[in-house]
Amino acid sequence: MGGFFGAVGHKDVLSDVYFGADYHSHLGTKSGGMAAYDPEIGLQRNIHNIQNTQFRTKFGHIFNDMQGTAAIGCINDSNPQPLLIRSNIGTYAICFVGIINNADALIKTYLSFSGGHFEAMTGGKVNSTEIVAALINQKSNYLEGLHFAQNVIEGTASILILTDEGKIIAARDKVGRIPVILGKGKDGYCVSFESFACHKLGYSVERDLGPGEIVELSADEVKVLQQPYDKRKVCAFLWTYYGYPTTNYEGINVECMRCRNGEILARQDKENGRMPEIDYVGGVPDSGTPHAIGYANYSKIPFARPFIKYTPTWPRSFTPTSERERSQIAKMKQVPVQELIKDKKLLFVDDSIVRGNQLRETVDFLYDNGAKEVHMRSACPPIMYGCKFLSFSRPTGDYDLISRAAIIDLEGEEGFKYIDEYRDGTTERGRKMREYIARELGFESIEFQTVEGACEAIGISADELCTYCWDGKE
Repeated sequence: MGGFFGAVGHKDVLSDVYFGADYHSHLGTKSGGMAAYDPEIGLQRNIHNIQNTQFRTKFGHIFNDMQGTAAIGCINDSNPQPLLIRSNIGTYAICFVGIINNADALIKTYLSFSGGHFEAMTGGKVNSTEIVAALINQKSNYLEGLHFAQNVIEGTASILILTDEGKIIAARDKVGRIPVILGKGKDGYCVSFESFACHKLGYSVERDLGPGEIVELSADEVKVLQQPYDKRKVCAFLWTYYGYPTTNYEGINVECMRCRNGEILARQDKENGRMPEIDYVGGVPDSGTPHAIGYANYSKIPFARPFIKYTPTWPRSFTPTSERERSQIAKMKQVPVQELIKDKKLLFVDDSIVRGNQLRETVDFLYDNGAKEVHMRSACPPIMYGCKFLSFSRPTGDYDLISRAAIIDLEGEEGFKYIDEYRDGTTERGRKMREYIARELGFESIEFQTVEGACEAIGISADELCTYCWDGKE
């Protein structure tokens, strides 16, 4: 994943972008970067690897190295950015959030008719941001180039461009899967993935850009270059998992949605006669916690934190690429509260269940510390399809998804004809899949949120949300 923040004003905005980008640290752990424009110096750029440190630590010197009345910054889990590009359109800095599924085909096409080249990274891979820039450069201006890039990219692309005229062009992806939020301050404007970053830096949120909307920001105005499209497909995982609790997407707060989601889970358990007799409800920290609070509030079962993340020396573990690394970090960060575990019947709510590997270790950890029973609830429906629009739930193959693995073991590939039944916990197939997963992971019981329940919690209709990983609908 990744996030970005940009600002333009009458005064130096480097401090705003430094802190604004840092407020997106929960969205990526690989690299961070900043680019700035100053009328006297021109464009400047700085990139650092942040895998073993914090963004602020790496960029604390930036005020001695850069300055500018316009700047963009980003944190991501993929390729180093922003990039500085000199092209027929002009010289500019660019960063993007999203994924390009047809990168090889685009590279082949670009090289075949242009005679151009790309800088190769380790293993011969090409920086995705450079591909985006190369596509934009096929046209004669930024607007035409952005249209072209977003039309030929299979996947998702939200893009920030910092021009050599000190303006920022922000383009939200065509169906609005990724948020792009516009803020206004006393000296200019900002654009951000997370709304709370605007508030903390003194900007009032003006609005979310619409799907496919493109705007140009200067210190004095926001010019709409492309009106938004009608079709909207916002990623539902923004609320259940990706988003920071204090942020709002489409005017809907993340923390409040998660609490509602937990309440709906508890309501469904009660209606279906699946509410177990337990001592405490807890959340798998951190994003599972507000879902669990909602569950506890509705069920009237006490909320507790039977284990806590140790964050002073293990502050970050967002989606490491290695499963071994993910499991090791999760294991080292979990510190038990013995008094809340020993001889207790516990129910935990997690934001989602993808492969289940970390949860298997978590339940072993709880039983090793004396838990009597461990039940699990997922704030998301069963994940049946690897995400092809963002980086969440992207296994090496769909069979790595624990829901798919369960179907294979229960019925073979023939079972994929009945995915809708497996998603539904009230059907025979749905019950068998849940029993299988509970047995595999060591839970007394497991239940999942429904697609309808998740949409109800968000407050947006299903046809305006991207729920592909749950139901395969694009």
